[in-house]
Amino acid sequence: MSVITGIRGETVPTVPPGTPAVDTADVSALLDRGRTLSTPVMRAAVGRLAPPMDTVAAYHFGWIDAEGNPTDADSGKAVRPALALLSAEAAGAAPEVGVPGAVAVELVHNFSLLHDDLMDGDEQRRHRDTVWKVHGPAQAILVGDALFALANELLLEIGTVEAGRATRRLTTASRKLIDGQAQDISYEHRERVTVAECLEMEGNKTGALLACAVSIGAVLGGADDRTADKLEEYGYHLGLAFQAVDDLLGIWGDPEATGKQTWSDLRQRKKSLPVVAALAAGGEASERLGRLLAEDAKSTAFASFTEEDFAYRAALIEEAGGREWTAEEARRQHAIALRALDEVDMPVRVRDQLVALADFVVVRKK
Repeated sequence: MSVITGIRGETVPTVPPGTPAVDTADVSALLDRGRTLSTPVMRAAVGRLAPPMDTVAAYHFGWIDAEGNPTDADSGKAVRPALALLSAEAAGAAPEVGVPGAVAVELVHNFSLLHDDLMDGDEQRRHRDTVWKVHGPAQAILVGDALFALANELLLEIGTVEAGRATRRLTTASRKLIDGQAQDISYEHRERVTVAECLEMEGNKTGALLACAVSIGAVLGGADDRTADKLEEYGYHLGLAFQAVDDLLGIWGDPEATGKQTWSDLRQRKKSLPVVAALAAGGEASERLGRLLAEDAKSTAFASFTEEDFAYRAALIEEAGGREWTAEEARRQHAIALRALDEVDMPVRVRDQLVALADFVVVRKK
């Protein structure tokens, strides 16, 4: 097994090339279970919304098309619901105990997607027009706000001490998620962002909610704070691995798989990990990239850039080492996440399934 040097100088084992070997059948079953158990509760929650927010939300979740007809559109990977149900089992409870937490986390996640799509100007998500594109910016904002409120409402309705603890974790994660989005937007207007700043932003924007997902079911199942905190540690680093892979897909992902435009993050001038790592690397390609991006920030012709323009920038990022560094960082965070599981007393089967989901995160194509 190879090793790389971490941000603080520590030596961390990485996943060797060609691994992990993900049991896709097992992971698919976990994702399907999360989706199957959480979707009816999600639909019932969305049904509480006043028209037309209920139908706008249903469109966002892929339950109906733009004309209101039922559809089987892609509703997302369902990683967070799967983690919340496993979290309950890690605490010795039935997976169903984690369902309210699974739904609450997924509602907050989708609140962020609705707002992010509008703020980023993204016109496509999961191979469909985004909500703001179909129903307008006002509905995207209102439905996002409504989903956020529903998430907390669902948990507090349980009325137990555990539900109060779970809600506290969710609200803390939500605040960090919003912090991360604010950082992301501010970085777009800065010429340089450090790797540490980028990782902090992504830890807030992605890691915090995944950390909540993998602890909230355990809390609802009666787990103590130490157990929940260790599960959160796993989820936080898994979130950083997830986002590192997302950043790779945001530049080099196949649009047929991701549902987004080619060079998506470059079109939005995002300071994602590959870009930041490439700019920090030094060397000729890094310096050329820095000069080019600085010119882009002032250019009035950016909107008319061709595919070749974006391909050239992507090639410079790769030449400077940004792509390779980000792939290594995903593997590093994956290794740290798995180490956190060693400190949680849980059934072997549940641990194996958490490992399988972590493996899935670092080898996915969309």
